[in-house]
Amino acid sequence: MPNAMNGLNGLNGLAEYCTSTLDEHNCPSVSVAVVEHGEVILAEAYGLADVSAARPATPETAYALASITKPMTATAICVAADEGLLDLDAPVPVPMPASARGDQRWPAPTVRQLLQHRGGFGAHYDFHYAGPGNGERVDATPYAFLHRPPGTAFEYANLGYRALGHLLEAATGQGLADFVRERVFEPLGLTALHLGPAYPGPAPRATRYTTDGRAYPPYCDTSHPGATLGWAPAAQLALFAQSYDRLLKPETVTTVREASPVNPSLGYGLGWCLSSGAGPLVQSHGGGMGGVAAIVVTVPEQHLSVSVLTNSTDKTARDKITQHIVTALVPGFSPESINPFAVDPVRPLHLPATDWQGTISTPEGDIPMSLTLSPQDNRALLQLNGETAEAQASASQAWALQATFPLQLPTADARINSPALSLHLRRDDGGRNLSGVARAHRPGDSEGLLGNLLTHICQLQPH
Repeated sequence: MPNAMNGLNGLNGLAEYCTSTLDEHNCPSVSVAVVEHGEVILAEAYGLADVSAARPATPETAYALASITKPMTATAICVAADEGLLDLDAPVPVPMPASARGDQRWPAPTVRQLLQHRGGFGAHYDFHYAGPGNGERVDATPYAFLHRPPGTAFEYANLGYRALGHLLEAATGQGLADFVRERVFEPLGLTALHLGPAYPGPAPRATRYTTDGRAYPPYCDTSHPGATLGWAPAAQLALFAQSYDRLLKPETVTTVREASPVNPSLGYGLGWCLSSGAGPLVQSHGGGMGGVAAIVVTVPEQHLSVSVLTNSTDKTARDKITQHIVTALVPGFSPESINPFAVDPVRPLHLPATDWQGTISTPEGDIPMSLTLSPQDNRALLQLNGETAEAQASASQAWALQATFPLQLPTADARINSPALSLHLRRDDGGRNLSGVARAHRPGDSEGLLGNLLTHICQLQPH
């Protein structure tokens, strides 16, 4: 069986590689760790955890994890299931907001389906940087409704993990962060792990930075903490990824790794991405949000875990460093085994009409819109709330039309920090009409801070 200590010989130039990669991609710092058979065999950090203070990153520096929080919440759910406090196959009621358009006859998603991102929720995230009790923030409740029957399709859904957090709190009588700390982190001896909007110590934290080097505030809250708000030093994260299964019954560990396909190379189990096909089984999860690009990779056959944490929104440095390290340590490793994105090549528009009218359903009511297409040059003109914007449009296997417009949806939530609007539409009703979603968001953080992603039902008819 491969030995990671031997593979470390191929990483003799790791410091130079990491430093040059950080410089090339304007990434302030990276912390990396390798754990084998429960022992930390490499823990190094490069660059600056805080640029303005010229504070170097160290192996003890804690980084925000974004979506790597999901396996932590999933582990807590499985611990509670093993103790009989909840049932993985029990339905989780989903209230249907009055403003939502959806089929209320659909069954409620199960705990298992929510863990696998197959509960029927749409895409959503919200971030609140102003501190507790300050500033405007999004209430996720009007967006937490089902877009499709549970179990029918994979859609990465923070709202599903929001529902799981509420379920765990109701089942245990504890706050989510308290239960995860007491029943997951502390039994594993991982006391530097934390779930919450700010890192309390004892280790220093890495300041988060935009793609162009502006600092994010130290506080960032969301309505979906169990999906997003984890913190860890790199070595403790790698130890968690290798040891979480010690908390679970053997049959539950097997269940965690039963993954439904996301793409030809990877599936999603209970809180983890699992590779499929040739090569060793690879279990992983990435995380990305404003000022965060992180990943943890485990190869159970080798009892090996690798974590790579950076404090920039741009994921490029994270991905290059991860591939460099894991390729040296894992024979037969392929980057596709940790890539959860489906390949969906862009296609030209091909629709039965060029002029469309319809509505976007929002928590404040239906908003009329019209769309004019120019198929010869794949352009689209959107009219909304008395404003007009043009954008490049395309199709794909998943969508008959997709385009992003520099128009702000005229709702109070969108005005907080979502200045753009994306349409993702399919043909329905025998191909005559279009239906899908309109997503208010901020595309990246090259201007301002990363905003919120708010998904609304959208329906159009030929005009």
